[in-house]
Amino acid sequence: MHQPRDFRQIPDTQEVYLSPTTGISIIVEVLESVSAQDLREAAGQHFDALAHDNDAKSQTVNETIDVNNDSNGATPNPVVLYGTQLVQKFNSQTADEVRILLALYRVPHKNVDLVMTMNVPMTSADGGAVSEDDWGSARGIFDEAARSLRIVDYGLFA
Repeated sequence: MHQPRDFRQIPDTQEVYLSPTTGISIIVEVLESVSAQDLREAAGQHFDALAHDNDAKSQTVNETIDVNNDSNGATPNPVVLYGTQLVQKFNSQTADEVRILLALYRVPHKNVDLVMTMNVPMTSADGGAVSEDDWGSARGIFDEAARSLRIVDYGLFA
């Protein structure tokens, strides 16, 4: 059973969703566009920044793909990156293996990168790890979310 978590304050530019039964989380955040013009490279820069913020002991990009969404051009098509980071959380003695799914939506006229990230712990010192079957389900849910996310009000991006 997953242990209760301590909650931390998050910035106004983020929304965080937590699974009630596992350590899986989904984060949607509005960020200033990174310097890379190539979206695959930009997704990699966001993945690297996440690894830095997580104090990851190691990081690996497994795959980066272009995805066509279902919005008929109303929302930019995302680039999706799948990777792994070894993250030592808080005062844990061991590093957790966290699979990262990252979707990048570039909004050039607002100089914004909208980034949706799913963190899936495969090993976890706090008991929130999931099985390979759960990983497959999580990836399917993320892939559907990446294709179906809609930006309905571009005025939200100042």
